Amino acid sequence: MPDSPGTDFSGLDGGDEQQAVDLVRDVVTWYSTRIIAERRAPVPDEDRIEELKAGRQAALEDQQRLEAAGAQETGRIAALYAARLKELRRS
Repeated sequence: MPDSPGTDFSGLDGGDEQQAVDLVRDVVTWYSTRIIAERRAPVPDEDRIEELKAGRQAALEDQQRLEAAGAQETGRIAALYAARLKELRRS
C-alpha cells in the first residue's frame, strides 16, 4: 500500500528511468534558457540569475542521483520533476 496517494511507484520499468532522465533534463534546459534570457536583458536581475542557477544546480544534482537510484527513488524524482516542469511552464 502506498504511503500517500500518488506515491506508489511499484509498477516502474526501464522506460520510466528514461522518462525521469528526460524530465530532469527538460527542467535543466528550462533553467538554462531563462538564465541566458536574463543575462541578455538590458538590465539583468542578478538576484533572479542566482535563483535560476540554484534551481538548475539542484536539478543537475538530482540528475546525478538518478544514475544510482532504485525504482522507487527514480519514480519519486520523475513525479517531482513532472510537477516542477508543469509549474515552471506556467510561470
